[in-house]
Amino acid sequence: MPTATCSSAIAIDATARVRRATPDDVPALARIYAHEVAHGTASCEYTPPDAREFARRFTAIRDGGYPYLVADVDGRVGGFAYGSAYRTREGYRWVVEDSVYVDAAFRGRGLGGRLLDALIGRCTALGYRRMIAVIGDGGNAASIALHERAGFSVAARFAGLGFKHGRWLENVQMVRALGAGDTSPPAAAPLPDAD
Repeated sequence: MPTATCSSAIAIDATARVRRATPDDVPALARIYAHEVAHGTASCEYTPPDAREFARRFTAIRDGGYPYLVADVDGRVGGFAYGSAYRTREGYRWVVEDSVYVDAAFRGRGLGGRLLDALIGRCTALGYRRMIAVIGDGGNAASIALHERAGFSVAARFAGLGFKHGRWLENVQMVRALGAGDTSPPAAAPLPDAD
């Protein structure tokens, strides 16, 4: 099945390998996420989750059957991406929400695009029909551009939906079709991302 390809002027890090995340990756994932919580606006959390809580979240996503991927750069986790439920009601089960985080030391090297492309491909193969990106800050031009390159379009903008770092944040929701999208009925349910 075809996946989106991010074509940008920034060279993709040739040494990176996208693979499934494992429990051994959790400390690195938690560190990357903690930096974003403390310094960024991709998450509206104010306090980074501790190691135990992050591990619980990781396990819940994997146990829910969703893909969880890392960009491995010479043995170091350079970023991660995962799918999760967009909404819990049964009729939304063919819709998946994406999350992509890149270590500050690896930004601008194409890892986000590689992770998102791999996540799109995996979610399409599992039978999901739409992917939603919920961008916590409308000023996050890099995340919006990343998603646009991967075939997403803006579906909604909500002014003042979050408050962080002393200012109100515009929430941007983007969407793209996966596979046949809404042109045909879906399978009974998406497949779980089993190891």
